Amino acid sequence: VQLVESGGGLVQVGGSLRLSCEASGFAYDDYAIGWFRQAPGKDRRPVACYRRRDGTTDYRDFLERRFTISSDNAKNVVYLQINDAEPDDTAVYFCAADPRGSCQIYDYYGQGTRVTVQV
Repeated sequence: VQLVESGGGLVQVGGSLRLSCEASGFAYDDYAIGWFRQAPGKDRRPVACYRRRDGTTDYRDFLERRFTISSDNAKNVVYLQINDAEPDDTAVYFCAADPRGSCQIYDYYGQGTRVTVQV
């Protein structure tokens, strides 16, 4: 299994950014992809999750107000749209895969993509 994130970079406060997570190597299509982030000096925290089996999503910490997780199943890519960026969104963003599809236990992580929100 391989997960490759892309789309990180510098964004102004109030701006938008879309992160991508390309997944490959799964034997079945009912896995779940979660997005996590790790701010400087802090622990990694979950952001959102997408269940490929039924298209349902979960969000943490009320981030659904500004974040949207979505998927292009034909391309095996899961996106994380960040809108109205805030300085606290500065972090390395990782995607992770739960082969069981439940958004509970993640066995695989990507290398991460860095997002910096500039004031």
